[in-house]
Amino acid sequence: MNTNRKASEADPGMIVPAYWEEAKAELMKRDRIMRKIIPQFGDLQLTVRGDAFTTLARSVIGQQISTKAANAVWQRFLEACPRCTPGQVMRTGPEGLAACGLSKRKAEYILDLAAHFKAKTVHPDKWAEMEDEAVIAEMIQIRGIGRWTAEMFLIFNLLRPNVLPLDDLGLLKGISISYFSGEPVSRSDAREVAANWEPWRTVATWYLWRSLDPLPSDY
Repeated sequence: MNTNRKASEADPGMIVPAYWEEAKAELMKRDRIMRKIIPQFGDLQLTVRGDAFTTLARSVIGQQISTKAANAVWQRFLEACPRCTPGQVMRTGPEGLAACGLSKRKAEYILDLAAHFKAKTVHPDKWAEMEDEAVIAEMIQIRGIGRWTAEMFLIFNLLRPNVLPLDDLGLLKGISISYFSGEPVSRSDAREVAANWEPWRTVATWYLWRSLDPLPSDY
């Protein structure tokens, strides 16, 4: 059983992290920047609705395009594949996916993702019980899924509390603005700042994202 999750009281279909309030309190206690940022966002918190396949498909579709563009392509994708199952995606095929606005490469990635799930060469039913790095190692076997996408999955689907996505430009920008007065930061700088967030690096990252864009991402 994944103890990171609990159903939202406001919406039982929405899953929220069981650790969120504890993490907020600890981060505000030990980090003066978090003490200023966290209260700005009231009761907002990380949530998840989708299953593993849907989350990964949406992550692939959103790679390297704006949030607005990604949402538009995603809606067309759902019109073509309303159940968003591996079988339905494979039946839609490359031409059907291209008609949704997917590039040839992204269509290939989505089809490869569907093939892995269909053939059970990945084990999403076991990911909740696996260590973060073990999940990442399995996921990056799929074309189009690198470490960043795998880390987004750990955050937005498995609700892991201590993920630090050092390849995420939003995280680096948030650290730059909030901790270094806008000066560029390296991955090493980010890692040093984040050492103070352990074991709640996911939560601090999420609030830095909110400091740049108040609307939560929907994966």
